[in-house]
Amino acid sequence: MSHQIDSFAAAMAVLAGNGQIKQRLVSAYEDNLLDIDDDQLPIPMRQTFADLKHLMYRVSPLNGEGPICASVRKMSPDETNQCAQLMVELYGSAIRYCGSGQKTLPLAVEEKAPVPPFLVKSG
Repeated sequence: MSHQIDSFAAAMAVLAGNGQIKQRLVSAYEDNLLDIDDDQLPIPMRQTFADLKHLMYRVSPLNGEGPICASVRKMSPDETNQCAQLMVELYGSAIRYCGSGQKTLPLAVEEKAPVPPFLVKSG
């Protein structure tokens, strides 16, 4: 499951990078999210991922252009914002649902060291 977390994290890095939002959306999806099998995602994430996939594949490509590029090219600013928000939501869900199975390391608790005399306020 850490593969999906890594993929969503990499997509977030692309979204937060430089360039036009449409170029970043295409790169984030094609380079990091394209190979994610939605059947391997936790059930609460599947609908959101399906919504993102639908937006990324809704336009038929022209002249050798891929479906993702064609779909993003035709998106309005609100639709590009919606895609970016879905990716952020999926990353948060991946951390919440997929990262929760990881064991946490115990914190080492040290005994309190005595306060040095020069730090003690005299009354």
